[in-house]
Amino acid sequence: MTLGTMFEQITDYANRADPYPLYAALRKSPVTRQGDGSYLVSTYYEVRSLANDPRLSNDPRNCTPGADGPDVAEEDTNLPPSFLLQDPPGHDRLRNAAMRPFGPPHSPRFLHDMRGELAKVVADLLDALEGKDEIDVVDDFAYPLPVTAICKVLGVPREDEPRFHGWADTVASGLDPSGGESGQAKAQKARRELGTYLSGLIDTKRRHPGSGILGPLARETGPGGSMSATEVVTTAILLLIAGHETTVNLISNATLTLLRHPDVLERFRKEPDLVVPLIEEVLRYEPPVQFIPFTAALADIDIAGTTIPKGSSVRLMLASANRDPKRFEEPDRFDPDREDNQHLGFYTGIHYCFGAPLARMEAQLALPELFRRIRNPRLLADPPPYRANPVLRGPRHLPVAIDGLAT
Repeated sequence: MTLGTMFEQITDYANRADPYPLYAALRKSPVTRQGDGSYLVSTYYEVRSLANDPRLSNDPRNCTPGADGPDVAEEDTNLPPSFLLQDPPGHDRLRNAAMRPFGPPHSPRFLHDMRGELAKVVADLLDALEGKDEIDVVDDFAYPLPVTAICKVLGVPREDEPRFHGWADTVASGLDPSGGESGQAKAQKARRELGTYLSGLIDTKRRHPGSGILGPLARETGPGGSMSATEVVTTAILLLIAGHETTVNLISNATLTLLRHPDVLERFRKEPDLVVPLIEEVLRYEPPVQFIPFTAALADIDIAGTTIPKGSSVRLMLASANRDPKRFEEPDRFDPDREDNQHLGFYTGIHYCFGAPLARMEAQLALPELFRRIRNPRLLADPPPYRANPVLRGPRHLPVAIDGLAT
């Protein structure tokens, strides 16, 4: 097996249901050079080290011309890069501005005050399953909850939420390296439509802030300076896509994992407070983001006996690192009682997932109520059909038979 075909196998849809044996093979060498000159980093301590290394850039413009890197959708739609694709100081200015209305220290109660609304959304989604003996956990539950949540965060009118389902799915599909030019074109079109809509909404929020963070983002000037109008649009798109797609996968992966581990599920039904460590173990065991698809070396980097040359494209394999036996005892065992679970499910360093507190809150509200309400759930397909996207990995559908709902 050549090194180049290893990444091709990892991203091959045929291996989407279980990429973990491939990760185990990849970890035999912590840093692996690909035939195209890019590098895969697969072991825990090396991934964590590089994710916190300022010599590794998230800005695709720092990649040597001709090296393997992603198309940058922001540039194709005449929008500036989101802070996810920037390095300090630009990254810090935009992320800090986005954080002011979203969380501590400036807005410590923002997410807390959403709990009641989101709990009501969870209850309504489950009430809608009444009378069914078969459900799709993705379409009926895991998919609509996060889009409603992120629309509440942004302050999107409820009547516009259905439009975001299509936009979010299409733009996220642009991350799939196997999607080709057609997939990229569709993602860019959806991104333009989303940008146009958000520009109008932001203009309205500037005059009448209402709920959500778009009004404050459009009006406030913090210590690092305010965002431009286009930066607010780009940040809103980032929060929509990142905040929605990853949480869909978190809830779906958690449901699938529990149904595959009936002993843990039985305990969870009796101990709903187990939800907090259970979610952390899902983030390690079946992370919604499998790998960081692109970073670039700003200088020669020596790590694990390998020199990554300046300008090289580097992929950090988070799902592989989360199952590294040098960091986690029995890494292929699902164990919500695992101690010292410093997983990389939400990444680490300055690009640590901005929406992690929201994703955790949604999953903590959704999972106990889901398994309290649905009676005798059974998987109808194992493995279920997965999304095509190898980066944002999760079931596309999760068909489950039930014996009705508890009240």
